[in-house]
Amino acid sequence: MATLTDTPYLIAPQPGLPRLTRAVTGTDQTGASVDLRVVEERPLTIYLNSREIVTAMTIGDYPAYLALGFLRNQGMLSATDVVTAVDYDEELDVVVVRTKVETNHEAKLQKKTRTSGCAVGTVFGDMMEGLEDLKLPQTPLKTSDLYALAATISRTPSLYLEAGAIHGTVLCQGNTPLVYMEDVGRHNAVDKIAGWMFAEGVSADDKILYTTGRLTSEMVIKTALMGIPTLVSRSGFTAWGVEIATQVGLTLIGRMKGQRFTCLAGDHRLIRDADPATVADEPRKNARKAAP
Repeated sequence: MATLTDTPYLIAPQPGLPRLTRAVTGTDQTGASVDLRVVEERPLTIYLNSREIVTAMTIGDYPAYLALGFLRNQGMLSATDVVTAVDYDEELDVVVVRTKVETNHEAKLQKKTRTSGCAVGTVFGDMMEGLEDLKLPQTPLKTSDLYALAATISRTPSLYLEAGAIHGTVLCQGNTPLVYMEDVGRHNAVDKIAGWMFAEGVSADDKILYTTGRLTSEMVIKTALMGIPTLVSRSGFTAWGVEIATQVGLTLIGRMKGQRFTCLAGDHRLIRDADPATVADEPRKNARKAAP
């Protein structure tokens, strides 16, 4: 676990790790030579006990959290399942999650839905399963906390700012960012958060999920099933994402940049305790790397 004592994060990005990026040389629009670092991708095959579940393309950090979160978000691990081991083989790019009792996951594998997530996200089983009777906690949300989070996160050193072509997702509480995960697909970054919460037994009732990616149906469904009542993004919305957020009582905030944001669901939970005019605008270098 990458714990940084000089930041509020329990886990923060490590953009300086050599294995996460590769140096390449190209040319710019004038033909001049350009040196830069690009994000690495590598396959990770996830097993649940003896069964191969999926191979995900990932940057390769926190494989145990990614595996646990993926299985948890697909409904293949329940809150009551006892995980006895998570074994990672770096040479084989394989992670095996072992449970005390064999899980009933075959039915989930019979149906696959490709989502709108980057790197072709896949949801096994019914995407809407578990949402029908779900009602999220109506935890109040201060706009002063939103502005503080956006300012801290946008200035945090990350692969997102350094190399682009990657998504970031941050688990927050109040005005404090707790765990910042990155990956080539936003669904992977969310799964890493879910895996950390599952492993550490962290409650979701008072948490906020902040992402650099679009607020799609997949993002809303995953956030809701994790029990997190607020989802915030620098980017925009899809209509189905807004519809589902409204259905489950999730507060959905997008286009969060500097002084500005738009809330399309759950506005009744907002406490507007900050004057936007007093909020500093976002540095242009941060806006430049906004994910689509």
